[in-house]
Amino acid sequence: MANYFSLFLVFLTVASGLIWLLDSLFFASKRKAKAATSGGTIGSAEADAQEKTELPYIVDTAQQIFPIIAFVLVLRSFLYEPFQIPSGSMMPTLLVGDFILVEKYAYGIKDPVFREKIIETGAPDRGDIVVFKYPEEPNIDYIKRVVGLPGDTVVYRNKQIYIKPACASDEVESCGKLQPVDVEFKSRGDFVQDMAPLLRYTEQLGDTPHDILRHPMREVHPSHFYTQPGTRSNEWRVPEGQYFVLGDNRDNSRDSRFWGFVPDENLVGEAVAIWISFEFERASDSWLPSWIPTGVRFSRVGGID
Repeated sequence: MANYFSLFLVFLTVASGLIWLLDSLFFASKRKAKAATSGGTIGSAEADAQEKTELPYIVDTAQQIFPIIAFVLVLRSFLYEPFQIPSGSMMPTLLVGDFILVEKYAYGIKDPVFREKIIETGAPDRGDIVVFKYPEEPNIDYIKRVVGLPGDTVVYRNKQIYIKPACASDEVESCGKLQPVDVEFKSRGDFVQDMAPLLRYTEQLGDTPHDILRHPMREVHPSHFYTQPGTRSNEWRVPEGQYFVLGDNRDNSRDSRFWGFVPDENLVGEAVAIWISFEFERASDSWLPSWIPTGVRFSRVGGID
């Protein structure tokens, strides 16, 4: 849906701009001349008023909407785009009902139609929360946390992440071993899933610590994971130009463990802030439609870790 809206926005901007331009070049002068000759001694102010009344509806509409649509197109395509969180795969960091802002220029400036990178501006860091086009169905936007960078080896074993960072070509022999990502137990029962209280941990992935959730009883068997040729079933070597991503709700997230890596060209941007958050929980006998919010979580508005 977001892709269709982008195309519609580009079409509307180009169409309204062309209508305004063609009118200015070919038709506006003729209307002014006609107003001047038909008005005789009519004053210039009155002539301008008469010309306005004769302005075709489609031209008047184009002149009114073009500046607004062009501003929205530039803002949404190159600066910031709003997204809604539809699932709990990034809990506790992001909740269903959070509306976030994604920084579109964080990983390169791309054209809004073909999504070809025009200008390089940077690359994801370990720990970034990124929005990307789902590799298996590019019309769908996903949001996950970057765990593995190009060249890294990532292992997921017994709910624990191990990472061997990429080695420079002249340091292959002296590269370190797989190291576990630091985690520290924080609480139990802040969130419940399938009637089980989830375990909350603080994980140090990158420069900023963040919280993750683990289900105390659910364990995904490695046979269900994406198998990369030349590696074990719970091990992945991140190819160049691609990234390994995970959801913070580790036992309730379909991510790189199941379908592989995110190519750089699929990156949309970095999630940087929650601008509003709605609560949708209601009693089962409520007569209100499920899409109507039941409250606003003002405490969640702000930056994202």
